Amino acid sequence: MAKILLSLHVLAAILAIGPVAVAASIFPRYLRLAAVGPADGPAAGVARALHRICRVYALLGIAVPFFGLATAGPLHVFGDAWVIISIVLTAAAAALLAAVILPGQRRALATLPEAAPRPAAGDDEPAPAAAVAPAGSASSADSGGSAGSVAVASPARVATDASPVLSRAAARLGMTTGIFNLLWAAVVVLMIVRPGSTTGV
Repeated sequence: MAKILLSLHVLAAILAIGPVAVAASIFPRYLRLAAVGPADGPAAGVARALHRICRVYALLGIAVPFFGLATAGPLHVFGDAWVIISIVLTAAAAALLAAVILPGQRRALATLPEAAPRPAAGDDEPAPAAAVAPAGSASSADSGGSAGSVAVASPARVATDASPVLSRAAARLGMTTGIFNLLWAAVVVLMIVRPGSTTGV
């Protein structure tokens, strides 16, 4: 029974944690690419797909500690130092994923520049993105302007303004994901080396 549980524990770690580690590591690259393009561009689509992979496989990753704890019982290793440290590192990695990485990805995707409006049939020029200037703004104070004037911002300008914010978000996510991966690497090493183990398993 112990061998079956151990096999399920290892399979769950490979099939659930592996995709999260890879997808979360790639996400910052496509976020940077999406920062200079529209929200419906190919880079933004890849970034959204990577976020969905992280979210879905993070839920499946619950099976990893479940089978790990179920395996520790028959092997009588609950009191070993390597098991205790592994539990702490696993909890830290899970908290980092749930509280920092996934919310950070979601906020970054919500900050992506909006898609440029598509030109109507027969138009020679694409319609620029426009925003109505609030009352009392500089546009209404202009002597030649009129009430309810419209401030026009090009899609390129919107993308340029969003780029620094998304670049910083990508850098933070890259660093956080690196820590997440290092925590799991430490758990794997502990599972192999097992310092302080008193069993011959």
